[in-house]
Amino acid sequence: MTAYILFGLFALTLLGIATLHKYALPIALGGLAAVLVARLAITDFHLIAHLHHEWQGLLNLGGLLLGFAVLANHFERSHLPDKLTQVLPGNLLGVFLLLALVWVLSAVLDNIAAALIGGTAARALFKGNVHIGYLAAIVAASNAGGAGSVVGDTTTTMIWLDGVSPFDVMEAALGAFVALAFFGGFAARQQYTLQPIVKQQGTAVHVDSMQLLIVGLILVGAIGANLLFGFPAAGVWGAIVLGALLRRPDWSVLPGAAKGMVFLLSLVLSASMMPVEELPAASPATAFGLGIVSSFFDNIPLTKLALAQGGYDWGYLAYCVGFGGSMLWFGSSAGVALSGMYPQAKSAGAWLKGGWHVAVGYVLGFVAMILILGWHPHAPHKAGADTRPAAERTNH
Repeated sequence: MTAYILFGLFALTLLGIATLHKYALPIALGGLAAVLVARLAITDFHLIAHLHHEWQGLLNLGGLLLGFAVLANHFERSHLPDKLTQVLPGNLLGVFLLLALVWVLSAVLDNIAAALIGGTAARALFKGNVHIGYLAAIVAASNAGGAGSVVGDTTTTMIWLDGVSPFDVMEAALGAFVALAFFGGFAARQQYTLQPIVKQQGTAVHVDSMQLLIVGLILVGAIGANLLFGFPAAGVWGAIVLGALLRRPDWSVLPGAAKGMVFLLSLVLSASMMPVEELPAASPATAFGLGIVSSFFDNIPLTKLALAQGGYDWGYLAYCVGFGGSMLWFGSSAGVALSGMYPQAKSAGAWLKGGWHVAVGYVLGFVAMILILGWHPHAPHKAGADTRPAAERTNH
């Protein structure tokens, strides 16, 4: 009964966000308060111990959302997005190439940064007239591109730091490529029909190399701090402070980004208090299902459970939990970040209707991996992992 109450409160929160997106932040905060009160009232829940376990992940995620908002502003002020209007083809191919660029960037950068860079470029290329299906595709490209790289997404980094080889994760790139080819083609057509690339007329665009240098410093700081300390937000903000010596950041972007940060952290903290203690046995169906669930349930605790369980083909898990959240705007940190730049994206109905190709691309990418690679579960990489079905684990 307790689990039904908690999951019911969380489901009502998500339903409220999906249907009343203009009030997403107060609904998320209200849902968090309701879940917390229920947890304290009807379960033996130790809030301080829980926060002690979760604080680093929450602080890191919040720091990245704020820091990458500053990065996106530096990127926009560099005028490189305006330069892209002269470099990219003005036809349908040029519209697709921006998505491909986001996909490639996310393999070496954090997916939040890749999504914001893509969103900033789209604002310049299409003069702010961006189709919601294309916005969904930018998020999907950033999440898919990071799925095959241990530095491209929080979940893949978690898998790597837990002891899984980066080469075991790389096979996710196959599914991600197939998905991009599908949803990218449809999204490019949607955007091209609504608004083609607007070519910059007149004098040549001057790119501010100092602004680009700061962007590079922030990205290097994120990657370096992630590899050295597992805390990329520290590297991001260290680079922002250092970059302020070259160009003053525009701090006015932070209040809007802070709203998105509080919203996402509210959902993440609510999800972390759900009584999810085990997953079904590791299998292709379980991995596929986790991707669906991650579109509305935080993928970080799902990834933690899968790592503790062991026995997955880790490339599949990376693909599913990394890309699955793209199917709803609040299903991934990249989606929440981009919706701060494009408020019209905060509509679950419009996202699903315009970005239907993302969900189909997810399925096609998964099928391609099954047909070409097959399912090859890895032996548990940690002592004590139990890969038996849940029923067997319960009976012994």
